[in-house]
Amino acid sequence: MGRDWAPEIVGTILFVVLSPGLLFQLAAKGRFIEFGNFQTSGLSIFIHTIIFFALITIILIAIGLYIVIGSA
Repeated sequence: MGRDWAPEIVGTILFVVLSPGLLFQLAAKGRFIEFGNFQTSGLSIFIHTIIFFALITIILIAIGLYIVIGSA
């Protein structure tokens, strides 16, 4: 049986989407949410980390997503 690629794929996608300041930023310096400002703060990093952990836990453990590529 092939290897489970779900943690790597889901983790990479969530990392890119939830990088503070890249697409959006929660707890921004001027407002609650800003889009594409390429700046960050400690609070924003903390909030995005909590959201990342919650989403990856829900997707991989609660839903039980498996992505198997190839077969042996």
